[in-house]
Amino acid sequence: MSRVNRLYENIEPYSTGYLEVDEHKIYYEECGNPNGKPAVFLHGGPGGGGSTKVRGFFNPEFYRIILFDQRGCGKSTPFAELKENTTWDLVADIEKIREHLQIEKWVVFGGSWGSTLSLAYSQKHPLSCKALILRGIFLVRKKEIDWFYQSGANNIFPDKWESFLAPIPEEKRDNLLAAYYEILTGNDQAKKIEAAKAWSTWEGSSVRLILDDDFISDFGDEKFAEAFARIECHYFMNNCWFPTGNYLIENIDKIRNIPSVIVHGRYDIICPVVQAWDLHKAWPEADLHIIPDAGHSIYEEGIKNKLLEYTDKFVEL
Repeated sequence: MSRVNRLYENIEPYSTGYLEVDEHKIYYEECGNPNGKPAVFLHGGPGGGGSTKVRGFFNPEFYRIILFDQRGCGKSTPFAELKENTTWDLVADIEKIREHLQIEKWVVFGGSWGSTLSLAYSQKHPLSCKALILRGIFLVRKKEIDWFYQSGANNIFPDKWESFLAPIPEEKRDNLLAAYYEILTGNDQAKKIEAAKAWSTWEGSSVRLILDDDFISDFGDEKFAEAFARIECHYFMNNCWFPTGNYLIENIDKIRNIPSVIVHGRYDIICPVVQAWDLHKAWPEADLHIIPDAGHSIYEEGIKNKLLEYTDKFVEL
């Protein structure tokens, strides 16, 4: 059944809808087999929105595939809204979608911020989770935020870093996160869009081990960037509402016995591999696969193949 060389193709939704939560409307869709094993895909960002391409990580003959756009992004509305948009709001949304779709348990698949959200959700609702597929671990510790948005990753991509610095006055560069937040939540729309595109393009520039100009340009799309940058910055300024600096590892006992896999690129610049290693040391029951020739992207060959291997494997649970 395994198809490790390519994604499953020609998968279209058989059902779509909106779930009203607070002042938000959450877009969701179902694909694959309505009677198959339920699986939910949690996208990155926060604020990245869903992609139709990720449907292909699940065999549509055997999986009931649920995708949704988190608050404020993709097809969910209101667009780029920060009000009532926190980690715990998203965790509650996931559980409401599960209940709305009358699913008892599902496989939870998330990468990057999606891995963060998968861990937070499963620790809050362990009985709802059949298995976890985690890629590009992001633990939201201060050192990880500082690495990518203040000092660390800039030493790997100094040329791309110059564009990230450009919207910020020199006197405010000692705290780039705060400086960006001031602009992204301000009233000057032109400056807001300039900053959003710089923020988003910086991330797109460092996603893959081998840079892809077309991929980078997608991150610079004005509409995508506005939601992506505003929501990411909003979350990171608030430590993603985790009560402690190492919350996800401190609560690992709650999910210790859920079948799980961790897949991480050795040369991941956005989320350095030490996060996967630290998580695995606290949680040796989870399988760990460090891909030797990959960065952060879900579509890099080694990462893609290992994720496909596990979606095929976990359908048997």
